Amino acid sequence: MPAKSSTTKASKKSSSQPWLHVDGTQIQEFGTVRTWPLALSDQARTYACERLNQVLADTQILYALYKKHHWLMRGPTFYQLHLLLDKHAGEQLELVDMIAERIQTLGGIAVGDPRHVAEITVVPRPPNGAEEVPAMISRLIEAHETILITAHDAASRAQELGDDGTNDLLVSDVIRTGEMQTWFLVEHLVDTPLVETPHNGQVRAPRRNAAKSK
Repeated sequence: MPAKSSTTKASKKSSSQPWLHVDGTQIQEFGTVRTWPLALSDQARTYACERLNQVLADTQILYALYKKHHWLMRGPTFYQLHLLLDKHAGEQLELVDMIAERIQTLGGIAVGDPRHVAEITVVPRPPNGAEEVPAMISRLIEAHETILITAHDAASRAQELGDDGTNDLLVSDVIRTGEMQTWFLVEHLVDTPLVETPHNGQVRAPRRNAAKSK
């Protein structure tokens, strides 16, 4: 009896080996905006992505400055400023994600590579070493102001173009966070002693409550 002929089906061999060193093609160039059904004009979305990427790049640099100065802080106020700068850094990192996701929501490409960020940012580069504490704080304040100037201008224009989402992000998050953090930093540069004695060198006795003295 002749042996049965078996037909083998060509099948792809399965494997758990990951694909390594894959060369991909760029499917969207930086600076371009895809079309989304967001009830926003192409002009509004393109403008928002461009301005938001500027804010995003500067905010990433501000975050890095906060971490750098958090690590390099020194002096009698080390502990307080060490904690404050790290808190501010965390809040800026949250903004980075929010801004980037807004750009993606509008169909754009968010700047992410640190080398690309360095090409876009307008925040001046600090020395590689450690600076005096007032200089480090002043550098953070100036970076905040740079971002705030851009954010105010971009928010106004976004509102004119009907982009309420971008306007809200810039005003409610970027601007208000920046203003609050700037306030906290500025107060550390006020040269006010903890205790001030009178000019005659005598310590004044505390005033008694008028109601209790009767």
